Amino acid sequence: MSIGKALFLGSLILFLLFVGVFVGIGKLGGGFEYEPEDMNRGLSARAKGLIAQAYKGLDENEIMDYHTHIVGMGEVPGQTWVNPNLLTTWNPMKLVRRHVYMEAGGVTSIRHADSQFINRLLRLIRGTGHKGKYAILGFDRNYNKDGSRNDPGTEFSVSNAYIFQLSEKYPDYFRPVISVHPYRKDALAALRRGASKGARLVKWLPNAMGIDPSDPLCIPFYDAMRELGMSLLSHAGEEKAVTSEGSQKFGNPLRIRSALNRGVKVVVAHGASRGTGEDLDPPDKPMVENFDLFIRLMEEPQYQKLLFADISALTLYHRIRKPLRTLLEREDLHSRLINGSDYPLPAINFLIQTGTMVELGYIDAEERAALNEIYHYNPLLFDFVLKRTLSHPITNKGFSHSVFMRNRLLDGD
Repeated sequence: MSIGKALFLGSLILFLLFVGVFVGIGKLGGGFEYEPEDMNRGLSARAKGLIAQAYKGLDENEIMDYHTHIVGMGEVPGQTWVNPNLLTTWNPMKLVRRHVYMEAGGVTSIRHADSQFINRLLRLIRGTGHKGKYAILGFDRNYNKDGSRNDPGTEFSVSNAYIFQLSEKYPDYFRPVISVHPYRKDALAALRRGASKGARLVKWLPNAMGIDPSDPLCIPFYDAMRELGMSLLSHAGEEKAVTSEGSQKFGNPLRIRSALNRGVKVVVAHGASRGTGEDLDPPDKPMVENFDLFIRLMEEPQYQKLLFADISALTLYHRIRKPLRTLLEREDLHSRLINGSDYPLPAINFLIQTGTMVELGYIDAEERAALNEIYHYNPLLFDFVLKRTLSHPITNKGFSHSVFMRNRLLDGD
C-alpha cells in the first residue's frame, strides 16, 4: 500500500471514530426531554410553585433580559454570516462546537438555521407564560485598524438590519441592541443610524471583534455615543465561546476606562468573571484576576453612575464560585447590576451543574429537583428561575428585585 493511501485510510478511520464520538456527545447542547408548550401540564406542583415564587415582587411589564444572542448561518444573505471554516468537516473541534450550539438553539438544519433558531427562542419565551422583554444582540465583524474588514478573523456576524427586522416583527418580545465596530470607516454613521431607529445599547465583544477599548481611535465613537445617549454592553474577561486568539488582552476590564472617562455608560458583561489580565495601574503590571479588576472599577467613586454589569453566565459552572458569591453579597452593587440569560448558553447542558450549586449552598436539593424539571422543558425560563431562587450560602440573600427589571439609566430615561 502506498504512503498516500495509508494516510488517506488513517484519516478516514479517525474521521469515522470522530463521527461516533460526535453522535455520542450530541446531547451536550439541547437534547431536551419535553416541549415548552407542554410545561404547564407536565411540571410538578413543586416546580410550578418555584416559578410563581420567582416572579413574586416583580412588575412583569418591566422584566428585562439584556443579553440574548441571535445567531444564524446565512439563511438570508446579509442578515447573518458564519465563517466557512466553522462549517468544515475537517476541523473536529469546530465541528463539535458548531453541533453543540445548533443543538442548544434547536437547530437541525444549516439551511434553515436562522428561522429555526428564532422559532425555538419564541417558543421558549411564550412558554414562560409571563411578560418581559429580551434585548437581542447584533454582532459586528472584526475590523483592522485601517478600517478594512477582517473576514478571516471573524467567526460570525449578525447584522443590525436583521436585529431591527426581528424587533419590528416581534415588538412584544424583542428590543434591538446594535453592534458597530469603532474602526469601521462608517462607524459614526452606523451608530447614528441605529440610534435614530431606537437602539439604546451597543454590543461589543472586544476579544473576538479585535477592538481595543483603550485605543484612541475609539474616542470619537465614545463621544458620539455620549451625545446620542447610548450605552455600551461590552464583554470583559477571557472569552471562550467565540474564537479570540491573540486578542484576549482586549477583555481586560481596565481598558474600558477610556469609555467611562468620556462619560459613556458601560455594562460589563458577565462582570469580567473569567481569566486574568494585566493590572495596568502599578508600574510592574502584575497579572490579576479580571474579576478583581472589575470590582476595583466598580468601587471607584467617579464611575458610580456610569459603570454597570450584567449577571449573564454567572450561573455557568466556571463562574459559580468567587464571582457569583461576591456579587450576591455585595448588595451595595445590586442597583448597578442587570440580568441577562446569554441565551443559548443556558441550553448547553454541560455548562449547567445544579448539583455543584447544592454543594456550594446556593440552592437546596428540593429546589434543584424542581429546577431540573423546568430545565427539560424550558432552559430560558430555567435560567431566570435559578437566578431568582439562588441565595448566598451564608446570608441567604439573593439578588435584588431591581436586577431583573428595566434599568432606566441605561435606557436613556
